[in-house]
Amino acid sequence: MTESETASKTAAGQEGRNLLSRIVAALVMAPLAIAIAYAGGWLWTGLVTAAAIGLYVEWLAVIGMRTLRLVVLGVLILLGVGLVDAGHITATYVFGLVALGILAVAIVSSDRRGWAAIGIAYALAASIASSAVRLDPAWGFTALMLVLLAVWATDIGGYFAGRLIGGPKLWPRVSPKKTWAGAIGGFVASLGVAGGFAAAGLGTAAPLLGLGAILSIASQIGDLFESAVKRRFGVKDSSHIIPGHGGLMDRLDGFVAAIVLAAIFGFLRGGADGVGRGLMVW
Repeated sequence: MTESETASKTAAGQEGRNLLSRIVAALVMAPLAIAIAYAGGWLWTGLVTAAAIGLYVEWLAVIGMRTLRLVVLGVLILLGVGLVDAGHITATYVFGLVALGILAVAIVSSDRRGWAAIGIAYALAASIASSAVRLDPAWGFTALMLVLLAVWATDIGGYFAGRLIGGPKLWPRVSPKKTWAGAIGGFVASLGVAGGFAAAGLGTAAPLLGLGAILSIASQIGDLFESAVKRRFGVKDSSHIIPGHGGLMDRLDGFVAAIVLAAIFGFLRGGADGVGRGLMVW
């Protein structure tokens, strides 16, 4: 066996082990996330607050600024917003607290203030949007599941379509492994999820298909955004906390973009207390 064949075999074996790790991790995390989402309330708010804290800490590590004062300040801000979200305080109060939090992080940062501020804004947006979509007692869980499943379908469909079909790269300078075939495969898979919701009587077909398309595109843009940030700072994985997936940023990049866009859209149609209804009822 030649050296190149040995290297190829080793790489294939490593990729197989990574895929197995991804599947096992997903089989553990996905049912747990769905169960907590179904329970809602403080459990869901607690989960998204903890995830947002993890996102912020990883962001600081990626940009090389994980100093104690920034970590402590960010954790306090995210915990404060999480408590506000759980208490269903008005949107104006939340946005005011967010603005103060971003300003505080920018002031405390000794270097790369803009990147540090973007990091806390990124984590806060993920936390607030995830809580807002779930808040509606009638439609919150359904809307949240639409977003989650659309993002997961985009990820899974994109992975297998990219592996099986291959072809031209989507944006090789930012993400060398992503292909147009994968992007299209993920897009089609998300439409399948939306069509499934419509077939189950959980919304009107045309708007749901439109949402499925938008959520898939947002998810893929979020993935590319996170890849661009890591490439900017020469980082491969945001951390190694999740087997086969890397860090929370690596796992939640698409979800953050999709849930934020969904929350904005639902808020515009249904108001602060009807974000889920604004997404699902037409």
